[in-house]
Amino acid sequence: MRYLAKYLTKDIAECHTIETEAQERHVDRLVQALRFEPCSPRCANWLRYGIQPQDAKAGLRPGYCRSKAHKREHLGYAGRRVLVSRKWSGKTLADHKADRLAWVLDALGVDPTADPDDDTGQPGSPIRLAVAGNDIAWKLARPTDPDVPPREHRLLRAVGESLKRRAQLDAARHGRHNKPIFRQPGRRLSGE
Repeated sequence: MRYLAKYLTKDIAECHTIETEAQERHVDRLVQALRFEPCSPRCANWLRYGIQPQDAKAGLRPGYCRSKAHKREHLGYAGRRVLVSRKWSGKTLADHKADRLAWVLDALGVDPTADPDDDTGQPGSPIRLAVAGNDIAWKLARPTDPDVPPREHRLLRAVGESLKRRAQLDAARHGRHNKPIFRQPGRRLSGE
């Protein structure tokens, strides 16, 4: 799989408030260290390493880049929340999401073009899909629903199921056994 995205924060200053003098000194040292680190191919700080920055202009001086990455409130993170790499894959984040959805629907045997009669398209209404002749309703579970377990249990279950799916997918790719890759709702795979 190709590199998809890296997650960045918008503003470090919003996350943590500086409460002690030691924290203030730490942030000052970090800002000073990041002042001379290259932030992009166009950053003037490349001159410290003997590298000409991309689209270099007269007057570039190391340590005086005007990028957000060098400002105190960002502390090295100048980007958006999700930075999608189009260089390696040539796709946007929406393209990657659509590819993943199409792959999952194909593996589940779901017809994505099926137009259910009772779908209102309203937010919060269940999405009805025909899967092997059975109708399954999909809707978001709310933490206040009586049948929703605590967050810690859901997280542990999600991690466990992800590990199982990954192992099953790896085994299917190598042709080790013929067990189904995905579990149907309400059914257990043999060996669980």
